[in-house]
Amino acid sequence: MTGFPRLIARDRYDAVLFDLDGVVTDTAQIHASSWKRMFDEYLQRRARRAGEAFHPFDIATDYKLYVDGKPRYDGVRDFLRARGIDLPEGTTQDPPSADTVCGLGNRKNELVNAAIAAGEVVTFPGAVALVRKLREEGFKCAIVTSSQNRAAVLDAAGIANLFDAAVDGNTIVELGLAGKPAPDAFLQAARVLDVSPARAVVVEDALSGVEAGANGKFGLVIGVARHGDAAELKRHGAHVVVADLAELANGS
Repeated sequence: MTGFPRLIARDRYDAVLFDLDGVVTDTAQIHASSWKRMFDEYLQRRARRAGEAFHPFDIATDYKLYVDGKPRYDGVRDFLRARGIDLPEGTTQDPPSADTVCGLGNRKNELVNAAIAAGEVVTFPGAVALVRKLREEGFKCAIVTSSQNRAAVLDAAGIANLFDAAVDGNTIVELGLAGKPAPDAFLQAARVLDVSPARAVVVEDALSGVEAGANGKFGLVIGVARHGDAAELKRHGAHVVVADLAELANGS
């Protein structure tokens, strides 16, 4: 591994843009289990009504392929489309019990909020150490996430003050940005920080996220392979892949 001093060099880059879940906070499992619980509840209801076999949501494959890193309703649509299911869109005000795209997304959000309130948010120490080191070196740092729970997660983790800006699921909705793998959210963060994409680093663990970094032509896209998916992250656009951000925080 090249190490922090040469890989993220101050003379080459001005800012580092971090995804949240699975990169800075160990909340990807909260999201994955919430997606599974929500989809399995719906798929079981559907199977009972139709008298068909129940085929559960699979975290190992479905989560990574269809929902990881994407805005909530996009994830609902993409997974259902993969199963050949077409539901009404509904509205963002739909109750979590509604069998609509928005209703299912809102049920998933309800489950995530319950986990956050239960104190299940923890950080990756290596990631926090890296952010602190980057700030000492004079880099601007931002969170870029599709999650609409970003503020609650950062507050629960006690690290909200480490970031100069944030673009989250709420920003995506407010500004009408396309979700990952489109680069819109990362490009918006670069605009907020007043840096050129070529002078910014993207740090992501999701396939859709590294694709977004590559699509935005960011100077460096770092993949975080916490689940042995280094080759996939590289195929989807990561320039460099690490197993843990402690590798960069410790330097060489």
